[in-house]
Amino acid sequence: MDLFVVPTIGFGLLYAFVIVRLDRRDLVWINVTANPTAEWVARQLTEAFPWNEAPRYMIRDRDRIFGTIVRRRLRAMGIRDKPAAPASPWQNGFAERMIGSIRRECVDHVIVLGEAHLRQILRSYACYYNDIRTHPVTG
Repeated sequence: MDLFVVPTIGFGLLYAFVIVRLDRRDLVWINVTANPTAEWVARQLTEAFPWNEAPRYMIRDRDRIFGTIVRRRLRAMGIRDKPAAPASPWQNGFAERMIGSIRRECVDHVIVLGEAHLRQILRSYACYYNDIRTHPVTG
């Protein structure tokens, strides 16, 4: 899981939150906010994994937004918290690569009007990425 910033037409900043499933490299969850908080991130985790569909562990960076509230929510959901080492973005490589793909294939080609607009764009991209886009064969 990770957050990234997207500028808007009015020079504002929106924050997109992504969760990537490592085994299938699927985009599990994506949402947008203008003001990310630990409570908002914790709520996104609950919405992303309803009905006992939670993974065994979650890899994340050490951003302060993933503080005590998020760690408690992970623990309550039975998810083991796996923070990356400080200043080591390569340890969260799947999420970083997903964010790069979202930027290159989608967000860099669109002028974002606002939060609802970006949410619609990113959810459309998630459907495209998970269902239509051809993925390189690994192995």
